[in-house]
Amino acid sequence: MRIVVQKFGGTSVSSEELQLKVIDRVRDALDRGVRPVVVVSAMGRSGDPYATDTLLDLARQPGLESSPRDLDLMMSCGEIISATNLASRMRKRGLASRVFTGAQAGIVTDHNYGKARIIRIESDGILKSVGEGVIPVVCGFQGTTETGDVTTLGRGGSDTTAAALGAALKAEHIEIFTDVDGIKTADPIIVPEARTLASITYHEISQMAHEGAKVVHPRAVDIARAKNIPVWIKPLSSDLPGTVITSMEPIEGRWTELPREKLITGVTHLQSIAQVVVHGDDGKDEVGLPVFQRLAEADISVDLINVSPEQKSFTISVDDLPRTKSILGALGVRFSVRERVAKVSIVGVGMRGVPGVMASVVKALDDEDIQILQTADSHMTISCLVHDSDTGNAVRALHRQFGLGKGTGERGGLQ
Repeated sequence: MRIVVQKFGGTSVSSEELQLKVIDRVRDALDRGVRPVVVVSAMGRSGDPYATDTLLDLARQPGLESSPRDLDLMMSCGEIISATNLASRMRKRGLASRVFTGAQAGIVTDHNYGKARIIRIESDGILKSVGEGVIPVVCGFQGTTETGDVTTLGRGGSDTTAAALGAALKAEHIEIFTDVDGIKTADPIIVPEARTLASITYHEISQMAHEGAKVVHPRAVDIARAKNIPVWIKPLSSDLPGTVITSMEPIEGRWTELPREKLITGVTHLQSIAQVVVHGDDGKDEVGLPVFQRLAEADISVDLINVSPEQKSFTISVDDLPRTKSILGALGVRFSVRERVAKVSIVGVGMRGVPGVMASVVKALDDEDIQILQTADSHMTISCLVHDSDTGNAVRALHRQFGLGKGTGERGGLQ
């Protein structure tokens, strides 16, 4: 069977009008001769009655105390409501459908409540439904442990569900429908002239997602990459082609390797972070190991790490700042914190081994009088830490410097 997994986010199923557009997309798949497996998120966003954050607020009212296990059970309800509502509307319009919770879909996870990892998918039930001509409507974001406890997969969990199902079902490709027309070269709210990319590699979008791009979750990309399944990011409300994430691109009915001539693919930004500087003692390098060990034990993720005998600099989420201060205080080390900072990054496989890229980054920011507080780089990423108030100007400056705007063609270059 030719199977396509279609994932629809919370805003895509938040009203009857939008759900009818979802049904149109499902019919489109049937018209193409493929069998759709539908994955849905909870309806709407925070404040809407059945959104995940709304359910969390309900569980976290003052005076109430819920265990992580109970919170996952509560949060799983949003997707169940969404799936049953959409399936009912599909049946009303002549499409046979069947709702599957994460457990019923055979999604088995570990016990890490709130951010569980999928261990395996027992897909017989889904395949049976598809074989009978009944469209599975699967609750995203959730699974079950070996012992039957409901778990959730963390932020972006419905993307992960779609990718994992795509891999388990040997899908031709995965379609993720959103309220944008594809993956852009930068956040269009900050850079209105940002272009929609026709294609992007798994590695590039995974890196962009880690660095702040919010179109698709990096875990979903990693799963798709492992099985080399193309992922299409498509707009729900238009017939624009969107962006394909893959290592290959379609040319005249066949697939070939993506071209590598692009230098920079996009500019991303990440806010709500803080910079921490741990100061050494007369050049002695004795504090680094216990600092990073204690932070790891507390499940605090550190980024933009610069280490020298004199000091250790790194960034953390502002949400982790109180615990980080407590840990460093208990260790008795001298440290300072800069809270209002942001990380701005350029991403692209084409920069590997190309001289002058960092010079162009520094020039672009210097021309706008933007202070660089810290830098880090890899073979496809250069990141700069800047003051939070400079975020927009920094993104626009880098986007302009590398010629990524509309009308500049697919290639971004050094200027």
